[in-house]
Amino acid sequence: MARCEVCGNDYRMTFEVHAQGNVHVFDCFQCAIHRMAPTCEHCNAPIIGQGVEADGQFFCCAHCARAEGKVGIVDHV
Repeated sequence: MARCEVCGNDYRMTFEVHAQGNVHVFDCFQCAIHRMAPTCEHCNAPIIGQGVEADGQFFCCAHCARAEGKVGIVDHV
């Protein structure tokens, strides 16, 4: 069994995420999101959808990007 690196749960069904040359072990998607998801530069929400990138910064939506002065950013629906 392996131990989740976020909550410490020792669980027989943990899974690994391989990213940027590192291996992370989690027991659930909630812990994986907590550790791996970038956060919005404006509201600090974890970005678990596509989000928006502008000038090297990440935002959860176009509204937050515009609130930080980014121009021409729109959400697509």
